[in-house]
Amino acid sequence: MLLYKQKKNQSAKGNRLLISITVLGSAGPIRFVVNEEELVAAVIDTALKSYAREGRLPVLGSDLNDFLLYCPSAGSDALSPWETIGSLGARNFMLCKKPKTEKIEDDGRPTEAIPRKGSGNWKAWINKSLNLKISSH
Repeated sequence: MLLYKQKKNQSAKGNRLLISITVLGSAGPIRFVVNEEELVAAVIDTALKSYAREGRLPVLGSDLNDFLLYCPSAGSDALSPWETIGSLGARNFMLCKKPKTEKIEDDGRPTEAIPRKGSGNWKAWINKSLNLKISSH
C-alpha cells in the first residue's frame, strides 16, 4: 500500500513520457514510461533491466556506468547522467556501451590509456551499417 501511494505522488510531480531507447545491435527499441524529472542515470538503469528481462541479445550487463545515453536529435554528445530525461524534450534515445580503454605498459611503466580500435560511437556504427546495405545491392 505504501509503494502504491509513493508512485501515485511521484506521478503528480511531473509529466510522464513514453520514451524509446534503441540499443546498438539489438532488434528493436525498448519502450517504457518515465517521469520527465527522472535522471538519465536512472533511465539507463531501467533500460538495462528491461533489456535483460526481455532476454534480448547481445547481452549487455547491468552496470549503468558502462553505458552512455545519446539523443540523436540533440547532437553527438552523450547526455549527462545527472541531467533530467525531459530536459531536451526528446522521446527517442540511443544506448551505447562506453568505449573500453586498454593500458599498455612500456618498460614497466603504465602509459596513457589508448582506446581500442572499433570502439567508435553510434554514428560510425550507423554509417557502417548503411554502407553494408548499400554495397550489397
